[in-house]
Amino acid sequence: MTATPDTQTDANAGTHAQHLTPRQHVSPRQTRRVLPALERKRDAFAFITPNWFAAAMGTGIVANAAITLPLQIPGQRTFALAVWTLDVVLLAVLLAATLVHWVAHPATARRHISHPVMSHFYGAPPMAMLTVGAGALLVGHDLIGMQAAVTLDWILWTAGTVTGLFSAAIVPYMAFTRHEYKPESAFGGWLMPIVPPMVSASTGALLIPHTPPGQARETLLLGCYTMFGLSLIASLVVITLIWNRLTQHKIGAAAAVPTLWIVLGPLGQSITAVGLLANQAGDVLPTTYAHGAEALAMFYGLATWGFAILWLAIAAAITVRTARQHLPFSLTWWSFTFPVGTMVTGTSGLAARTHLDLFAVAAVALYVLLLGAWVTVFTRTARGAAHGRLLLPPV
Repeated sequence: MTATPDTQTDANAGTHAQHLTPRQHVSPRQTRRVLPALERKRDAFAFITPNWFAAAMGTGIVANAAITLPLQIPGQRTFALAVWTLDVVLLAVLLAATLVHWVAHPATARRHISHPVMSHFYGAPPMAMLTVGAGALLVGHDLIGMQAAVTLDWILWTAGTVTGLFSAAIVPYMAFTRHEYKPESAFGGWLMPIVPPMVSASTGALLIPHTPPGQARETLLLGCYTMFGLSLIASLVVITLIWNRLTQHKIGAAAAVPTLWIVLGPLGQSITAVGLLANQAGDVLPTTYAHGAEALAMFYGLATWGFAILWLAIAAAITVRTARQHLPFSLTWWSFTFPVGTMVTGTSGLAARTHLDLFAVAAVALYVLLLGAWVTVFTRTARGAAHGRLLLPPV
């Protein structure tokens, strides 16, 4: 898990020169405007870790959540489309950089898989693909057309679902058989490899109308419910371990505090999933089961939303407390985005189902929080990547 401190950098090479005597030497590395923290520019691909894909997750959910909000204002859809387009580019860059990393630095890449902490973040690439794919159906079709959007979503949903199921099985297997952990090791990152099937369940619901009626459509719907259960039960186990760790061993390292927000991910995403699946159940299942799906979406959503708000309050209080002392910037700050975004989509779904102003107001308030977090983290990530310090070996 990358936890490199956010240090101040000089604006340009001239700033360095102002403080040098004639005898001092300015190295090429010091005078570079791009990647000055790296010895060589090609080292930018040496330590590409899977948690970089959290940036695509966090960016994509900003676009998707904007479309689902109960409040729509002029320019909101255009903004969502612009953010989705940015996310498509970001995902493409991350996939290309990861490919280069594996080809040029295979030994380092294999160490990431076997690392007891970093391996859990292999759940991020599947969720990034699923998020971009869902965005294609929600807003991307305005730019590329519906047929292209459906095709793109099928490709990304299939790739994200297959790799997500793989991470949900393989990473826990390695944790059970190879990795060594202490009682205080449990942290929010343990949820990363097991949440992708939940994201597949919610994003798969969007593809049901674009699936041939009959066996294919029913298989997709029930398969999404199966993935919902797979991820939900595993997440409840991990959340219990995190609660126990916090009780027994307290907060721990400041750099890991943002990962407490990851707990909101499976909670908000599960509310979103049951809501979206219930919306499709009436066209696929017998009436009795469709009514059951509607009831599940309502009462499961309400119960889970209550616990999610409790956790949000606890995580926020811990974050503020830590920030007053010192909260170093790292890629873990992306934990402030995607999990909150799933709360926005889940809350928006409850607002549509209950028609209560409470949830409509809460959805908008959560989106404002998401937007503020995304702007902050995106800006600092871009600055850190351009400087090169976020591309240094994880510490």
